[in-house]
Amino acid sequence: MTAIKTFVLVAGEASGDQLGSALIRAIKSKNPDAVFTGVGGPAMIAEGLQAWYDLERLSVNGLVEPLKRLPELIRIYKGIRRRVLEQQSDCFIGIDFNFFNILLEGSLKKAHIKTVHYVSPSVWAWRSGRIKRIKRNVDLMLTLYPFETQIYHDHHIPVRFVGHPKARQIAVGEGHDKQSSARNDRSISAEALVIAVLPGSRGSEVNLTLPDFIGAMVNLAQRRDGVVFLIPAANDSRKKQIERILVEHDCDVSVTVSEGDALEVMTAADAVLVNSGTATLEAMLLGKPMVMAYRLGWLTYQIFSRLINLEHFALPNILSNQTLVPELLQDQATATNLADALCEVLEPARQSQLREEFASIHRTLVGDLLTDAVDPIEALMSSRNGFE
Repeated sequence: MTAIKTFVLVAGEASGDQLGSALIRAIKSKNPDAVFTGVGGPAMIAEGLQAWYDLERLSVNGLVEPLKRLPELIRIYKGIRRRVLEQQSDCFIGIDFNFFNILLEGSLKKAHIKTVHYVSPSVWAWRSGRIKRIKRNVDLMLTLYPFETQIYHDHHIPVRFVGHPKARQIAVGEGHDKQSSARNDRSISAEALVIAVLPGSRGSEVNLTLPDFIGAMVNLAQRRDGVVFLIPAANDSRKKQIERILVEHDCDVSVTVSEGDALEVMTAADAVLVNSGTATLEAMLLGKPMVMAYRLGWLTYQIFSRLINLEHFALPNILSNQTLVPELLQDQATATNLADALCEVLEPARQSQLREEFASIHRTLVGDLLTDAVDPIEALMSSRNGFE
């Protein structure tokens, strides 16, 4: 009989939960009896993950917040490591959450557990020492974007471009084709100007970003009649947090807060006001013009700004190597600046251009999760000395 394969997957935020669920589904298609344990959210649990810890306990942002939560993070780290070794898992797969997972992968690799990291850190944006740590700790790197593989090839690190699950889930042109039905589902007229507002999936992101976005919403509503704002919350906790902040800031515009339906909300929208991250990719795949804003705590920003060497921050800009999406960071993210940028991307000619540019990028990101991820993972697990 073939032994049942055991996988440990650890995600640290909502976007990783979605990536993990797609990977579990692909692995199960070839290994229906496989066992999945670790840390994930509702999507991974729905695919069969036996969760050891609540995803929210790992969901931290920046540099300062992890330091405040360090004792708890250390306890979780040790708990995961102990459980992996006790059950002698066949493979550990860290999904994003880079510092925590790559550190854990290094410890497990020393104990002869095969390690896979899914979602490349931005090694092309950080100091070069990071790639050396990855080479020591990771047996196989799986990247979401094609441009990321070259640096791993250059450092002789096994790597596979697997594409992005969202690029497979969302058809090219879907955001335009399904806009009317998405509005009908929400009783929104075809003539309304609809703005999707996504302030982030982490509590700390929402606290820092949403006040800027509220200012922009009020500013835009003063310029345009009948603007409808839709805010999709990542979960019930974020929904309550968003509703509280809206009340605290006396937000008197037409706004609806919903839970867990970001893609549907963006499909209904004419444009998106978005925090940095996976949501910028989703908006691009839906062909939606967007404005990206991001705010970190003062100390975190001072540290990051000295470590990062990036020309672009929004994923569509990085993928295209041009400024398709306005990026407003820190003190640039004023109500007036955000509203100005939204008006610019809403110009009909600009919308048409962006739809074409985004569709072109979309086609390069599809990949094949089964061939490019599951097959290499199985090859890794069957090898003695690492990836062959």
